[in-house]
Amino acid sequence: MTYSRGNAAYGRGANAYARVGVESGVMSADPHKLIVMLFEGAQTAIRAARIHMQDGNTGEKGKAVSKALDIINNGLAAALDQEKGGDIAERLASLYDYIARLLLTANLRNDEESLNQAEQLLENIASAWREIGQQQSA
Repeated sequence: MTYSRGNAAYGRGANAYARVGVESGVMSADPHKLIVMLFEGAQTAIRAARIHMQDGNTGEKGKAVSKALDIINNGLAAALDQEKGGDIAERLASLYDYIARLLLTANLRNDEESLNQAEQLLENIASAWREIGQQQSA
């Protein structure tokens, strides 16, 4: 049996390989890297939502937006330490809430601009987070 991109077995194998790669990355990552991975996952889901929106694939768009929301609400926002983070954690929580509302609007209204805005805000936070990580490892 050959494995071409159109082959269902290839797709399952590629997905399994990707999951193992992600799981291995998660198991070996420090807390800072885990947050970076959450940002990357949310941004990937938003890009997928945009593609599905442009293709008119409502079901897949909804799944991608739901994945991004899950990462933001149950990953990034849940990881905030309100006690230690103080004002910064509070502001990030408000920003994550705003991004979630943008994603809900994008999904409900097929509003690509809301997706773009959510993605840009996430990228701004993610780039600052990556920069902090680089400074800590230097």
